[in-house]
Amino acid sequence: MRPFVFVNIAMSADGKISTRERRQVRISGNEDYLRVDRIKAESDAIMVGIGTVLADNPSLTVKSPELREQRRAAGKDENPIRIVVDGRGRTPPDADILHKGSGKRIVAVSKEAPKKAVEALRQHAAVVVGGEETVDLRGLLEELHRQGVRRLMVEGGGTLIWTLFEQGLVDELQAFVGSIVIGGKDAPTPTDGAGFLREKDFPRLRIIEAVRLDDGLLVRWEVERT
Repeated sequence: MRPFVFVNIAMSADGKISTRERRQVRISGNEDYLRVDRIKAESDAIMVGIGTVLADNPSLTVKSPELREQRRAAGKDENPIRIVVDGRGRTPPDADILHKGSGKRIVAVSKEAPKKAVEALRQHAAVVVGGEETVDLRGLLEELHRQGVRRLMVEGGGTLIWTLFEQGLVDELQAFVGSIVIGGKDAPTPTDGAGFLREKDFPRLRIIEAVRLDDGLLVRWEVERT
């Protein structure tokens, strides 16, 4: 058993999530900001890859006091469980995700992670070890389900999202498409990684809804199962 997994991204009209220098840019507006805070508060856990932590240093906290209060009233922590997929234990000990806001943190590492790094991370988070050189994502999701996680939000980056799609572990994709063009063949996309080579391997999606939001478009797809 595993949680329901949905990916949430914001991308430019030409399918980029940041510049070729991997500099964070604002793609969506205030309406989408509020939407993301709401779906974050509705999730049991939120997960990112180590690249996102190193590039953006996110806290992944729920920003709205009202939403935090609603979680407390439901007997939950103010913030969902925050998870970093970090095969080699590179999460900085002073990363915001480990210190800002209350709630549980999990860092998932592989067996290749240095023991010293794992010990340092355990001062701030629970550490789950699985996989030889990279994190065993299927095993991690099964462990999260055992810990009560039923709805998991994935916020990036492209390598983690690609791997989840490759392994058939995504149930829904939510994308805000902003009315800007970033360009650049080296600029990251929502699903960086090796890429599928054969058309028959492409994940097939079905549109759930498409609505105007801010000055862009919010599209939700469900992943079709064969």
